[in-house]
Amino acid sequence: MSGSPRVIVLMGVAGSGKSTVGLALAEKLGARFVDADDFHPPANVEKMSSGVPLDDADRRPWLDAMRREVIEAATEKTVLACSALKRTYRKRLGVDGPDVGLVYLAGSRELLWKRISGRDGHFMKPEMLDSQLDTLEEPDADEGTAVSIDAPVAEIVATIVNALDKPG
Repeated sequence: MSGSPRVIVLMGVAGSGKSTVGLALAEKLGARFVDADDFHPPANVEKMSSGVPLDDADRRPWLDAMRREVIEAATEKTVLACSALKRTYRKRLGVDGPDVGLVYLAGSRELLWKRISGRDGHFMKPEMLDSQLDTLEEPDADEGTAVSIDAPVAEIVATIVNALDKPG
């Protein structure tokens, strides 16, 4: 990445650690943390809670709300945890802009399943993992930095910070 961007979007499927890593990264960088899950309208949460994957029409207003968060972060360093599974979603978020960096939290299906199956009270059901993996368009090296989630949180954060410090 070309220096430390103003907004860092942590993307990945459910169970990749976006919230956990995002909070730790924001603390390390002295940044504001925004979790995209908090912006889902009730209809989206109800749909996912019922085990039904969201479609692009469901995601559009949610992504627009996240885009506003990116724009409003004009003067404040921000870490945004957002699945951003498709390139079109990331473009809508403004990930291709000069002040926005993308970090893809990558992991095996087995590890992701284990993590999702072990959490309580989350609207994202483990059975929906495969639909997310089917939807996922992994970013290439020009779009963002991929970081393995098969490590302790502190190590993942250190890897991200090192990637942010590398010239573009």
